Amino acid sequence: MAKGKTVIEVGSDGVAVITIIHPPVNSLSMDVLFGLKNCYEQALQRDDVKAIVVTGANGKFSGGFDISAFGGLNDGKMSRPNLGFVSVEILADVVEAAKKPSVAAIDGLALGGGLEVAMACHARISTSTAQLGLPELQLGIIPGFGGTQRLPRLVGLSKALEMMLMSKPVKGQEAHSLGLVDAMVSPNELVSTARRWALDILEFKKPWVVTLYKTDKIEPLGEAREILNFARAQARKQAPNLTHPQVCIDVIEEGIVAGPRRGLYKEAEAFEELVRSDTCKSLVHIFFAQRGTTKVPGVTDRGLKPRQVKKVAILGGGLMGSGIATALIFSNYSVILKEVNDEILQAGLGRVRANLQSRVKKGNMSPEKFEKTLALLKGVLDYESFRDVDMVIEAVIEDVALKQKIFADLEKYCPPHCILASNTTTIDLNLIGEKTKSHDRIVGAHFFSPAHVMPLLEIIRTEKTSPQVIVDLLDVGKKVGKTPIVVGNCMGFAVSRIFFTCIQAALLLAERGADPYEIDRAINKFGMAMGPFRQIDLVGFGVASATLKQFVLNYPERTYKSLLIPLMQDDKRAGEANRKGFYVYDDRRKASPDPEIKNYIEKARNMAGVSVDPTLAKLSDKDIIEMILFPVVNEACRVLAEGIAVKAADLDISTVMGMGFPPYRGGIMFWADTLGSKYIYSRLQEWANLYGAFFKPSDYLADRASKGALLSAPMEQTKSRL
Repeated sequence: MAKGKTVIEVGSDGVAVITIIHPPVNSLSMDVLFGLKNCYEQALQRDDVKAIVVTGANGKFSGGFDISAFGGLNDGKMSRPNLGFVSVEILADVVEAAKKPSVAAIDGLALGGGLEVAMACHARISTSTAQLGLPELQLGIIPGFGGTQRLPRLVGLSKALEMMLMSKPVKGQEAHSLGLVDAMVSPNELVSTARRWALDILEFKKPWVVTLYKTDKIEPLGEAREILNFARAQARKQAPNLTHPQVCIDVIEEGIVAGPRRGLYKEAEAFEELVRSDTCKSLVHIFFAQRGTTKVPGVTDRGLKPRQVKKVAILGGGLMGSGIATALIFSNYSVILKEVNDEILQAGLGRVRANLQSRVKKGNMSPEKFEKTLALLKGVLDYESFRDVDMVIEAVIEDVALKQKIFADLEKYCPPHCILASNTTTIDLNLIGEKTKSHDRIVGAHFFSPAHVMPLLEIIRTEKTSPQVIVDLLDVGKKVGKTPIVVGNCMGFAVSRIFFTCIQAALLLAERGADPYEIDRAINKFGMAMGPFRQIDLVGFGVASATLKQFVLNYPERTYKSLLIPLMQDDKRAGEANRKGFYVYDDRRKASPDPEIKNYIEKARNMAGVSVDPTLAKLSDKDIIEMILFPVVNEACRVLAEGIAVKAADLDISTVMGMGFPPYRGGIMFWADTLGSKYIYSRLQEWANLYGAFFKPSDYLADRASKGALLSAPMEQTKSRL
């Protein structure tokens, strides 16, 4: 079956307009690429064609190569020509080498291969709102259609490195100022201007530029090498576990040192190797997993349309409540923030103001937009203004009795259509809504701290929550820029339940002789933003202690009951909030190890009656990673088996966006499958024999290991809580 096409239409002015057609974003495919080649060959052979314009259908130039084909590319199942060399053959030897001038008419998107096609043309005309960029590094590869050679020659080496290494697109206006596009026009003048421009090139009124051989933007060799070496150092610092940014820089350098043609061939070879790498497989998996989170069986397949949510009330103006309020007003929702007294209310409103001011300082928000956005927020001390709200999000402390009272009050004051949501981290929603009758509109809306920054929204559904409410909340999540996952109801839901297993494993190891700072270092080196002890400090000892109590209450047979955090709390340690936790913090919140921690660990060990295991003090990084993260895999297996999560890919997104698991490892379940269920089972069983039930493999894991099956494969006859 054909995947997209390229068509040609010759006008009376002698300009052939070649249009890429592959909805929804005119992505490139082998069919489109060879169609482009055929159209060019036709245009070059026809006497009635003087010049060529390349554009995309329906207001989009091209969103790049079709990523859905990457699964076949990187596992070697697709029988196909070498993509990189095909691009040399088509873009360099046909498009760029054409004896008739061509102009790219760019609107909407010109990303990845789309921009690479445009750069092979002899000029580019764009709208001001078009997005142009080479985001391939986000998928673990490099530009493979000549982008590493042409972009530096159009915008200069430094800007090209920034756009590629950071996957940072530019809008049409900036592209024009950089020299990436030659002129900027309105959408309705785009193609007509491009036609005239192509004819002007033919008549020598406009320059005929072969991008590949431009040299005016490339620095002298010595200076260029300094820029490239600086970029290498920055890439090593920011992504020490990744090789493809270094490969990208090497390929760019090859073109500068040995000439652009050599650069093209080196790019093609590197692309072929990278597209089969584990990093590419992982990042492509995350790309599709993220887009799949909004498909929820029994909910999004019913044809329900989201109801309009205009006004939202938030209870609690602390760190979470103020962050949620910020996210909502920034997305143009009208918000009411309720607190118990004026002093606490003003503090909450102040946090929202500070969040917005931070955007102004960074240049991401104008002062006018700041004032307009802040005007959407209103502070209140009672429920009177709740009578016309469409949704309420409760964001108070993790206290069951308090939440129950709040939800009973909400039922009295809010209109019947109003969604009643809780931002609880761990508490069972049925318990929260126990004293209400509105179980069909009670839902979990678990944001992650800081809520206006973190990209994940965990939507928790009880057995009684209306599908309409889920559809409504999915829509709100999309509008505030979050990636939502829908999960079932239990203590801890999916993310907190899985993540806190990592905290328990770290506490167990520390109390038995492992160095907490070595644990954090190894986990950080693995690719997570911070280790478990630094994470405890960030979320706060109060939250960590309350969560541990919930685990003891709900999963007593496998919870590690550490005394370490309570002991430190007794000494007024609270974590980063008061600058004393497992680390001590300076005025700039910089963390430093604290020698006193070993005293707390020793005291906790003695009170628990456990002894030091000398082998734990000498753990390799590999052992630390496995002892910390295999219990996380084990708990994720339970979450799948119980039907709390619909699919393993949702847990991968949860761990990447909610736990800071490195996306280039594909998420917790994808990573686990690269190691194998048998291996993980055997290691957990070994530790269970040594250290107790905390490490005991789940039945799901044991079953998969016995069959040598993937942990992420769909289960048969699973009863979903959704």
